[in-house]
Amino acid sequence: MLLEVSSIAISYGTAQVLHGVSLTVADGETVTLIGANGAGKTSCLRAISGLEPLTAGAISFDGERIDGLTPRQRLERGLVHVPEGKRLFPRMTVRDNLAMGAFLRSDANAVRSDIEAMYARFPILKARHGQAAGSLSGGEQQILAFARGLMARPKLLLIDEPTVGLSPLMVKELSAAMRAIHADGVAILLVEQNAAMALRLATRGYLLETGACVAEDNTKALMANDYVRKAYLGV
Repeated sequence: MLLEVSSIAISYGTAQVLHGVSLTVADGETVTLIGANGAGKTSCLRAISGLEPLTAGAISFDGERIDGLTPRQRLERGLVHVPEGKRLFPRMTVRDNLAMGAFLRSDANAVRSDIEAMYARFPILKARHGQAAGSLSGGEQQILAFARGLMARPKLLLIDEPTVGLSPLMVKELSAAMRAIHADGVAILLVEQNAAMALRLATRGYLLETGACVAEDNTKALMANDYVRKAYLGV
């Protein structure tokens, strides 16, 4: 198993926001976390990438216990976090943002080759390569955030709320981009408010409510679950 999260808990001050959450992601698998705002989905991703300390539980990645490692050490092992809000360098060009995704790599020729590969995969980035990232549309910035994450050559990509505030057309394009990433063999753990889209993209899913996992199954079963359909799919 590539990622194993075992009974983790997180607290912000005196408020506990995750309560014994466990999940797994296999090599090359796409898994989604769904749930309402405030359910703990983003906190779970932040714990996995090392941005939030655990108060209980353990996290293993590629056979190694990592909950004692820094975010940089986790990144070095191939665990890449694409956070909500893109977090680009807005005054830097598209090309420079892509290069920043590979800042831990020392293979300069391969980095240049990978930038060209990102341009081939996402032609809009090639068209905008000399523009400041902050001048791009929201959807273009999200594609750039994906591509910057891929520049680190991840084994697992943590993607947090990629479609917030985007048009239906851009949501469709981003869905296609995530399918392409998955087709390349990169595992994905996706947090997405649009539960219907997330369940279509993934093979398995976990439902979080008030910081606890209340359901887990393959996505077909979750989409057929009466509670999930009524509460999260609008059926």
